[in-house]
Amino acid sequence: MGLPFQPVPKPTHKRNKPTAKQRGAISSSVRQQVNIRSQDRCERCGKHISNVWTLEQAHIKRRWTMEGKCTANDLVRLCGPSSDSSTCHHFADYTRAGREWLVEFQTKLLEEST
Repeated sequence: MGLPFQPVPKPTHKRNKPTAKQRGAISSSVRQQVNIRSQDRCERCGKHISNVWTLEQAHIKRRWTMEGKCTANDLVRLCGPSSDSSTCHHFADYTRAGREWLVEFQTKLLEEST
């Protein structure tokens, strides 16, 4: 015959740490702060929203590396979409020079806020 079925009980405890999706969630107040800071322009190339297909909020740090909640200093507004290789969002997400630019931009933001 076989071994008898012995199910293991499900754990009853909750998560100790928020998920990456929860840590990287952008609240409406943070989104509004970034929109005011950018003045409806791409923060890299300066194109106005009327001249580009879309402006997107991009995380400067990857969500899975964030420790607390997302703030305005963790975001940058870039022309997108990130799937189009001619946009600033694609440059920032998929190139080494773009990641370096994001780090420099965040350093500048932190200096301005202090």
